[in-house]
Amino acid sequence: MPSFQFSRRTVLTSAGVAALALAGCSDADPLGTADPGQDPDTTDDASEPAAGGPIRVGSAGFTENEIIAEVYAQALEEAGYTVERNMQIGARDIYYGALTDGSVDIVPEYSGNLLQFLDPEATAAEPDAIISALEEAVPEGLRVLDPAKAENKDSWCVTSEFSETNGITSLADLAGFEGTLRVAGNPELAERPYGPPGLTEIYGVPAESIEFTPIDDGGGPLTVQALVAGDVDMADIYTTTPAISDEGLVVLEDPENMIIAQNVVPLASDAFPVDAEGIIDAVNIALTTEDLIAMNARNQGDEKASPATIATDWLTEKGLLGG
Repeated sequence: MPSFQFSRRTVLTSAGVAALALAGCSDADPLGTADPGQDPDTTDDASEPAAGGPIRVGSAGFTENEIIAEVYAQALEEAGYTVERNMQIGARDIYYGALTDGSVDIVPEYSGNLLQFLDPEATAAEPDAIISALEEAVPEGLRVLDPAKAENKDSWCVTSEFSETNGITSLADLAGFEGTLRVAGNPELAERPYGPPGLTEIYGVPAESIEFTPIDDGGGPLTVQALVAGDVDMADIYTTTPAISDEGLVVLEDPENMIIAQNVVPLASDAFPVDAEGIIDAVNIALTTEDLIAMNARNQGDEKASPATIATDWLTEKGLLGG
């Protein structure tokens, strides 16, 4: 696991954290989009919460992110804050727009992808370097809080049968694959530096031999089903997806580090109270990659638990709720 120098807020001294230790759906329309460089000062002042108003917690449009956001929300409520939830907003450009227009105050993010969204020319790849670059890249009106050790990276996966039949265990092996390489992932992956462009530029897979199928479920069940059924040869699946283990999928090695670090990092607007930052820090200090995998697993199957239940149980287990 990466090791961070939590230089800004690891000493949890805020009044909000003290309240957390002592303590035993929004109607806003987030559908506007925003460019990363948009000046938040141009948004409508009426959308900004009054002092002492509710903290508006949002999430991206997939379950893991909603679970993390729900953990943030419940931890804030435990500390005495009023919280409004705006979950499952959608893709990054949509919830980024919600942050800049004041629809939400904080969203769980993933460090590497966020950096590449804000600065497509960024070259940082290691966890600490990415966080440093993010602090420079976020525009006025937004800020990143301290990251978690928990990480959820994109990964290119194949079935064990495909791996054994073609002798492919690494992305570096793909250059020797004969025929059309059928790949699947989120629609935006088509232009991402670790998507088909990276397979060509970094690993030498001819662009004309790549057939990309967009599947808009965040590397979820539909993507896994397409891979397991043989409809595609390779799929982009997040590393905290339980199906990787359940289906015996092979995560291809990435010797050139095409896919950069993706630690959970909160992205907040200036409307998010400074004295509540320690509450989120306490959550992120406790959150591990193994926790994410376990929480995702609980949200699957016939008896799947809701994000709210999963969040409550995790916070209780970590001593951050009901103490």
